[in-house]
Amino acid sequence: MIQLEGHLLVIGAHAGDVENMAAATVLKHVRAGCTATVVHMTLGEAGHPTLAPDLYAEQRRQEIEASGRLMGAKVVALPYRDGLLPKTEDVVFQVCDLIRAEKPDVILTHWKGSMHKDHTATYEIVHEAIFYAALPAIERPLPAHRVRSFLYPENWEDMDGWRADLYLDVSEVWDEYLAVLRSHALMRGGVSTFRYLDYYDALGTTRGCLGGFRKAVALMVPPGSWVQRTEFLPALTRPR
Repeated sequence: MIQLEGHLLVIGAHAGDVENMAAATVLKHVRAGCTATVVHMTLGEAGHPTLAPDLYAEQRRQEIEASGRLMGAKVVALPYRDGLLPKTEDVVFQVCDLIRAEKPDVILTHWKGSMHKDHTATYEIVHEAIFYAALPAIERPLPAHRVRSFLYPENWEDMDGWRADLYLDVSEVWDEYLAVLRSHALMRGGVSTFRYLDYYDALGTTRGCLGGFRKAVALMVPPGSWVQRTEFLPALTRPR
């Protein structure tokens, strides 16, 4: 088995976003020797049809801790409210400081073409934070850190202008990925009418057909890059 080194940082708008769009990618790379941190900008506590937000927030906090253990990833939950994620300099600098602290080689986050305002806000916050984190002239408690690569995994709410540029083989971790999804009540059903588990399981088959694998996920790269088919994210491919 290929052994890799490197650190992967995934930043999602709500609890569950990291898991559905990136858990398979995290699992694939952690199992190969990388480390990973997952960040939830909000807990998505406003999305339950009957539970009060404070009660649902506690449930979601427990769920992200459980899914983090399944992924083998460090979990960070920021204190912002679902639906009200602020796009302020303070938030950008908080994420900048997080990037400098975690020192990721690769960042995965939302594409800007989303139907959800928190997803779009996360895209904008992360991009500014990556820029600030790399500049030594931006004086913060920790020294500058330059991210080697950033990509946009596929999320059903972020499909306006998103494209499949990179097909990643995740066949070996697919059952583990589904277990991560099932650790969230939202994915199992009964909270939302959207069939998350069915959608992402079928999507893995579809992307696998297009990429030439049994199961695959697709990611979008920044404009100007070629379509790729790969077993691991290129910026993390540094064999020991």
